[in-house]
Amino acid sequence: MTGTKPLSSFDLPCPVEQLAIFLDFDGTLADIVDHPDDVHLPGEMIEALDMLAKRTSGALAIVTGRPIEQIDRLLSPLVLPVAGVHGMARRAFDGKLHTADHDPSVFAEVQARMTHLHTEHADTMIEIKPGSIAFHYRRRPDLSETVAELVHEALGDLDGIDILHGKMVVEVKTGHANKGSAIRAFMEEPPFADRVAVFAGDDVTDEFGFQAVAEIGGVAIKIGSGETRAKLRTDTPAEFRDWLAATARDLA
Repeated sequence: MTGTKPLSSFDLPCPVEQLAIFLDFDGTLADIVDHPDDVHLPGEMIEALDMLAKRTSGALAIVTGRPIEQIDRLLSPLVLPVAGVHGMARRAFDGKLHTADHDPSVFAEVQARMTHLHTEHADTMIEIKPGSIAFHYRRRPDLSETVAELVHEALGDLDGIDILHGKMVVEVKTGHANKGSAIRAFMEEPPFADRVAVFAGDDVTDEFGFQAVAEIGGVAIKIGSGETRAKLRTDTPAEFRDWLAATARDLA
């Protein structure tokens, strides 16, 4: 769906205190960089997140492809509820960790094959996460047209996997959780329950989350271009950060 409206024209559907806020990280809160370890979030954005978390009584969560421990490091000293690895691991508001089932033997086979694929293509990297392997090719844009075929050829005979195509990355999960199922799980628990859900994301993997919030009467915000289920859009992470920071300042 392409009928999106600019975020700048959006008025919140209810007071901030009644929202459940879900935010992707890379490409939404933080700019996309060549290497995942090089990402940085400005300190004022961490302060804005802290303000929004307090005003929503803790109903603010990060929903990301990154592992939970990476988000904790990037947001330190702030600690938030997080759904990591596209929902494969989820830390609830009460600190309880929920993990999706996956087959360790399938994961080991995926890791072996993805490692082989990585070694065959210089300047790529693989990122090993709990239950998932990400193949990054941001430094090899020439692979953009062929990477899907390469990965599917390498793994096409395996059962029980999900292959996700993102911005210059292909991720292979050995479980069937996604960002939408993670948001739905949060919304069944305090302090998220009985609130209006808002989810912002930038990539095709965020479409699961956009669909989920739409189905429960929430608001989806797309950062960047491309086909989307989201009804709202802004062009860049910097513009979204400005909007989020302004929302937090209004509260202050």
